[in-house]
Amino acid sequence: MKTIALVFGGKSPEHEISVRSAKNILAAVDRNLFQVLPIGIDPNGVWRLTDTDTLGAFVPDNGPALALVPGVNHNKIIRLDNQTPLQDPDAVLLILHGPQGEDGTVQGLLRIMDLPFIGPDVLGSAVCMDKDFAKRLLKEAGLSVAKGYVFGDHQKDALDYETLVAELGSPIFIKPANMGSSVGVHKVKDAADFEQAIADAFQYDRKIIIEEMIYGREVECAVLGNEAPQASVIGEVITAEEYSFDAKYVSATAAQTRIPAALQSGQMEALQQTAIKAYQALGCEVLSRVDMFLTDQGNIYVNEINTLPGFTSISMYPQLWEHDGLAYSDLITRLLELAMARHQKRGALKTQRIG
Repeated sequence: MKTIALVFGGKSPEHEISVRSAKNILAAVDRNLFQVLPIGIDPNGVWRLTDTDTLGAFVPDNGPALALVPGVNHNKIIRLDNQTPLQDPDAVLLILHGPQGEDGTVQGLLRIMDLPFIGPDVLGSAVCMDKDFAKRLLKEAGLSVAKGYVFGDHQKDALDYETLVAELGSPIFIKPANMGSSVGVHKVKDAADFEQAIADAFQYDRKIIIEEMIYGREVECAVLGNEAPQASVIGEVITAEEYSFDAKYVSATAAQTRIPAALQSGQMEALQQTAIKAYQALGCEVLSRVDMFLTDQGNIYVNEINTLPGFTSISMYPQLWEHDGLAYSDLITRLLELAMARHQKRGALKTQRIG
């Protein structure tokens, strides 16, 4: 039996979603194959051994704090209260969202710790989190993205609503460059809301994106794999309101999913091919969810890639694979297998120059 470290929570506005996903994973993981070491990162960023039986919406700050020890073969994680090493994990099941979770920082730490982990590696994680650089690479790969502009916080006083609308049309979308789950995202229809939206977006990142609205259906594809990724059936998100954080995770009626999406002949295959092309262009591995827009004219725009998508009871990624016959528990096992296979290949590379 292998030991799996489930790492969740995090110093991120998406902390609560991570905790919800962790609870679902704990209930579904195959206990005949894996024993789980629950490691919660509290809102202050402290890694803690966490009692999941009493876990609420947040990782509590009363669990034993942990220290990570790089460069050793054993005893890589140690309790600070009694200096006792924990069972060395065979792999890490990351279910962190947003900054300091899926932006390459934790991935780099786990690389230094020489531990396999699910999700893209350092570069793929960092690029996908930064919507600015992700869009540049997607365009380089020949994929369509929404037209937009990038601004740093030193430029915010010079932003002009009328100038942007003349370039992008109305409404416009304002969003932090490095954030997910619609946190800090605003659909702006008039000058009155513009300043407030700018100020809110800059609360979450020093760089924001202002882009045109794409009129189309919001569709999603789950991608799984390393060198030869596979694309799931296409799902569609149908909302009666803006697809905000609350619509995704709070309101029970705000958003609905349709799996599979009702598509014309050839559109399913085209969307799946686009998803795989985007996945590979941004250096993704193990898993990611590719979010796209499909216009009435049949044009496909890549919106963003989520490298550690949610695993809550209503999350699209596991639902898409379940429709394709891969049950939630088996999906978790497959993700861990892919993570360990990648780690094994990396471990075969030379780290010292001999001779």
